[in-house]
Amino acid sequence: MEGVSADSTTSALPAAVDARPAVTVLSGFSPGAVQAAARALLIADEELLAVGHDLTGIRDGVVRRTVRSAAQLIEQTTVELVHGCVSCTLREDVLPTLVRLARTHPGHDLLLVLPPAVEPETLASVCAPVTDTVRFDSYVTVIDADHFLDDLTSTDDLRHRDLHAAENDHRAVAEVVAHQVEFCDTAILWSRPGTDPAELDRVGTLVHRLAPWAVQVPVGTTHSLDCTGLASLVRKTARHDPACPGMLGRALEGRPIALHAPDSTGVASILFESRRPFHPQRLHDALEDLTGEALRGRGQLWIASQPDTVIAFESAGGGISLGSLGYWLAALPEERWTETSTDRRIAADLAWDPYYGDRRTVLALIGLHLDHTAITALLRSCLLTDAELADGTEAWRELTDPFAGCFPLTGTTTGSEENTP
Repeated sequence: MEGVSADSTTSALPAAVDARPAVTVLSGFSPGAVQAAARALLIADEELLAVGHDLTGIRDGVVRRTVRSAAQLIEQTTVELVHGCVSCTLREDVLPTLVRLARTHPGHDLLLVLPPAVEPETLASVCAPVTDTVRFDSYVTVIDADHFLDDLTSTDDLRHRDLHAAENDHRAVAEVVAHQVEFCDTAILWSRPGTDPAELDRVGTLVHRLAPWAVQVPVGTTHSLDCTGLASLVRKTARHDPACPGMLGRALEGRPIALHAPDSTGVASILFESRRPFHPQRLHDALEDLTGEALRGRGQLWIASQPDTVIAFESAGGGISLGSLGYWLAALPEERWTETSTDRRIAADLAWDPYYGDRRTVLALIGLHLDHTAITALLRSCLLTDAELADGTEAWRELTDPFAGCFPLTGTTTGSEENTP
């Protein structure tokens, strides 16, 4: 009789069943579309429990948490407002609520429905510890096709819409909308039978430029909605990768931040990469022109006068944010490289430059009818010239720098402090 190899025996064993409740996180800036999607998912699965937070009483310091199934309201509880901040309150409340429901309602998956101004990434960072109790299956953003472009092009702050999460919340509407799309692994394009097909196509293309890694699920083009079909496309997909960094850390780990793709619909994304550093003054002077036509800008920069610092760049809603992401590996002794992720070290090794190390600019600009030739030429004009490169790093540090003091390094390899010069 022929023997059975260990490999074949192992492969014949049944896969381990993950009994943890699966959490689907649902976000989006249009509350009507988000709630409609939530109801459809509840209808498709009578065992699904939805956790939501009602902010209608927030000005009186009241936040109400609800837990419901398709058939009934299970809980309605007043939650204490933490530090006068909606985001802080949710961060404090969501974690214990998910753990409790997982223990008191075994066998029930969970749907976490976020309020409009809450960005899923801020919640993901504090929910990581509950992975032993629940598993975060997917982050889904609902995009209202009839309002998405207006919100992404808006120069309003959340305060203008009475949606600010705290008194010091100065985020722009466009910034929140972009962040919600960028963090998702699944994007529901919510439309209506009367939505212009050309506009829906343009919105889909723009969403793909913002989040090319996300699976798009279009719904609403007919007068009926297949709730079961929708649920099969957005739940139990295992699309969420907890190891994937946020947008500002993606390029450092060698992950894509955008496609380089002009498009016939007028939606374009420009991906600019350079090993040569920027001249600080010329970059500063060009920022307004660079971002004036783009709906969204994001990426990492390196500036000649601050050669140790990875600089994070974001623009949306007419505003620009620059911040520190810590040190370039080339600026650190090798024994400190282990402070960073394995993926970052692998990416740096694969693209290591003998002179610059891992230093490089990776910048994406996304918008409508962008002039690729003009924008690329402007960016190149901000780089150091051959003569300036030849002066050497000591001379670079003496260049006139409007960003001086904006990106303090604290001794760690990562950071999140942001400044707007």
